[in-house]
Amino acid sequence: MGIVLSNIIAIYRRELQSYFVSPLAYAIAGIFWFIAGLFFVMILLGPDGILVGVAAIDAQGQQLGVPVPPIDVPYEFIRAFLDRMGWLLLFILPILSMGLYAEERKRGTLELLATSPITNWAVALGKLLGVLTFFTTMVVPMLVFEAIAISGSNPPMALSIPLLGHFGLILLAAAILSLGMFISSLTDSTILSAVFTFAVILLLLLIDLIAKIVPGPVGEALGYLSLLKHYNTLIQGIFDTSALILFASYIFLGIFLTAQSIDALRFQRQ
Repeated sequence: MGIVLSNIIAIYRRELQSYFVSPLAYAIAGIFWFIAGLFFVMILLGPDGILVGVAAIDAQGQQLGVPVPPIDVPYEFIRAFLDRMGWLLLFILPILSMGLYAEERKRGTLELLATSPITNWAVALGKLLGVLTFFTTMVVPMLVFEAIAISGSNPPMALSIPLLGHFGLILLAAAILSLGMFISSLTDSTILSAVFTFAVILLLLLIDLIAKIVPGPVGEALGYLSLLKHYNTLIQGIFDTSALILFASYIFLGIFLTAQSIDALRFQRQ
């Protein structure tokens, strides 16, 4: 067990270091911060933003002499911002995951990994943890801005809501990266890997729309597979164990399929 853990840590450190010296990774982080920053400003301060909308509702209520029901601005802001962030992952994460194994194939080092004494599970888990850690570092600056934005709310916002929402964001990212890692292990083309990952994740995000068309138990089963449906549950501050189970299942499935893919390559080499 200790040897397996040390192998996972070694792969994790190697993968994480590769991101912090990669110009592409820094470019992806810059694009992510720029777009996320635009979402942040537009949702909070834009012409159709929450603050402008609340001010308009208050002004209308005063003109009509009608009491306006209280609006939880921090909650609506966090929910709307994390909703946009979930869609942003659809475009950012396939680019992050496309080289996890495709680059190894292109450089010819995947054969070395496939024939090494390190288990395929350890390699896959180490790679996933590395790219997920890099993504988490991309999210941290946005957490700081969010904390500043909601710090002046009265009454103060319960920390459980943004924490659960961001936990859901990390779980969604882990599920997407895990499946993207498997797709990356099937090809030596990073472009193909990114395109197929985008297509698969888009299907899993929107599968609940298909489920509404399909009647009966089949439609209910398809709806349960939707990443977007369960992610929306978490960003609304609702702790749902079925959402955690679904994300964990996708993460495990991606790691399992990746290990089987490399096992098949190892069998071919033997």
